[in-house]
Amino acid sequence: MRNSIIIVSFFVLGVLFGYFKIIPSSAIESDISFYVLCCLMFCVGVGLGNDSSMLKRFRRINPRFYLLPVATIVGTLSGCAIISLFLPGRSIIDSMAVGSGFGYYSLSSIFITEYKGAELGTIALVSNITREIMTLLLAPLFVKYFGKLAPISVGGATTMDTTLPVILKFSGKEFAVISVFHGFVLDLSVPILVTLFCW
Repeated sequence: MRNSIIIVSFFVLGVLFGYFKIIPSSAIESDISFYVLCCLMFCVGVGLGNDSSMLKRFRRINPRFYLLPVATIVGTLSGCAIISLFLPGRSIIDSMAVGSGFGYYSLSSIFITEYKGAELGTIALVSNITREIMTLLLAPLFVKYFGKLAPISVGGATTMDTTLPVILKFSGKEFAVISVFHGFVLDLSVPILVTLFCW
């Protein structure tokens, strides 16, 4: 939760800096977001590559749980496609681009801003932060009404890091490896799917 508040604070600070023209527009119009994106992708790769035991843990998962990330992807994108029918001025592709962030707001919002503009990038940021906050706050209700896998699916890409403690608390420690696997797969899918829908 603390990390989400920090990210939102930086977003608000950026809006204020832009509104009061504290940073010159020439700096914003440059390729700086592209270089930040490259740096972020490098950091993601280093983080994933550093954990040599991850693949060993994944082999111990019951094979039926391999379908959980697929169900999350299909469910999220289907929901986004349906919601887009009620959003004037937004195409199904735009909605699915936002949804394909799966809670990974730092990466997806930069991608979408780069390809589709700042407005949709901001929508992606707020949407994906909301997904993480919902998981953090509503995990007990998801478990109670929809089962122990529900907060993992709702958490999306965040289930291998920020929402993992909440999932372990309410779903149980036996879901730790499943949660990390789920987050790992969705982390990898974000740059692929967001790029696909922004093409």
